[in-house]
Amino acid sequence: MPEYTLATLVAVAVVVAVELLWARTGIFRTARYWITMAIVFFFQVLVDGWLTKLSEPIVRYAPAQFAGIRFPFDIPIEDFGFGFALVTGTIIAWQLAGKKEEPA
Repeated sequence: MPEYTLATLVAVAVVVAVELLWARTGIFRTARYWITMAIVFFFQVLVDGWLTKLSEPIVRYAPAQFAGIRFPFDIPIEDFGFGFALVTGTIIAWQLAGKKEEPA
């Protein structure tokens, strides 16, 4: 399995496991989270599509390091997994930090 693809799958699995097994913030059950992710992915498509377009790429990926599936606008699908893991991990950390600051 290509390195970037494997790293993406591990990142997604770790963040989901952290939420479901340890943090338990409940974000996956909220519409606010999914609306946030839709907004993030909308802008990710715009920016990532511009950065990775095959006609004039700013960011290049070694073909042997990712699955080779690009959608939409030539975006490697792994980028969406990393985006999900990064944003979700940040939201989980933010939620946990907010719980620690609440008065007892």
